[in-house]
Amino acid sequence: MTSHEPEIAGRIRACRLCAADFALTATRHEPRPVVWFRTGARILIVGQAPGLRVHESGVPFDDRSGDRLRDWLGMTRDEFYDRDRVAMVPMAFCFPGYDAKGSDLPPQPRCAPAWRAATLATLSRVALTIVIGGYAQGWHLGEAARKAGVTATVADWRRSAPAIFPLPHPSWRNNAFLRRNPWFEAELLPELRSRVRAVMNHSP
Repeated sequence: MTSHEPEIAGRIRACRLCAADFALTATRHEPRPVVWFRTGARILIVGQAPGLRVHESGVPFDDRSGDRLRDWLGMTRDEFYDRDRVAMVPMAFCFPGYDAKGSDLPPQPRCAPAWRAATLATLSRVALTIVIGGYAQGWHLGEAARKAGVTATVADWRRSAPAIFPLPHPSWRNNAFLRRNPWFEAELLPELRSRVRAVMNHSP
């Protein structure tokens, strides 16, 4: 099957649905949807929304969090950014901006209802979905994940594996999570890396 960028990708790039909202944030930035998927992808990575650095570069996880995420997945940078095999579809395609205190705002709530279902429908070959953080886990794992919170959802990873693996955000701010939960690196990550390798090595 030939992998290609679906027509919806261009429409997402042109989206200005939240321009007025972004203009009211502390950053007062223009929309810049970060679109990174093709139809042949076998792995789907679902994050929250681009940060400022990704907004500027147009490359998802183009930061220290991306370095850690690639380590968690056991992927090289080239593998991670191979759109024929890996799709990145965050809960919102645009950087939401900062609040008055300089913290990231949550994903713009208009984005997922506008684009998510149609985008995921183009990714029919996905065999592994990685859901990072509470917004992604709530969407993909449902009400139970929304109520449980990220730590409990990640701790219960075997319930959704091997099709879906929930992860905390790979931010260095989550070092405390890693210290408190040694099972994450000892048990979850080896299974995740094994699954990633199996899916990456799949030949049609």
